[in-house]
Amino acid sequence: MDPAGRKVRVATAWLSGCSGCHMSLLDMDERLLELASRIELMASPLTDWKEFPETDVTLVEGAVGNVEQLELIRLIRSRSRLLVSLGDCAITGNVPAMRNVYPVEDLLRESYEAQSAPVIGVPGRGSAVPRLIDRVLQVHQVVEVDYFLPGCPPDAGAIYELLAALCEGRQPALETRRFG
Repeated sequence: MDPAGRKVRVATAWLSGCSGCHMSLLDMDERLLELASRIELMASPLTDWKEFPETDVTLVEGAVGNVEQLELIRLIRSRSRLLVSLGDCAITGNVPAMRNVYPVEDLLRESYEAQSAPVIGVPGRGSAVPRLIDRVLQVHQVVEVDYFLPGCPPDAGAIYELLAALCEGRQPALETRRFG
């Protein structure tokens, strides 16, 4: 509960990354149950949301790698009081940004067209797969971020401490770096 006595509206989002940060959330074990009594989970990869809701806190895992994610992170920022870059992919680009050394067209040609079997659904070429942007971006390169929680993935205890502090309306005691 926040200081006013209501549950804190929390959402999580998964962009370009491995989902390890979301697995760390689940690693909180019994602390997850304690947090569940103080938060209302508004959206996550585990829920069926149609439109991103208004939230108090949104944890974003992963880097921004395609046009759909670019639109989503801007929407998330506009509907989130506090935005947390969760994990190294969101903060530094990490593994998803390894493709930044190649021009997108060369990457697509080599990955999808130079194979021995035909591939249906090349991103951005009339398929349902979103078009890649030229370079993978860190979340704070696209929108303002309030807190950064590094790690690959971040420790479950660190995620818990961050959420517990925000639920209590206090500044997190752990080291959360600010970039920009």
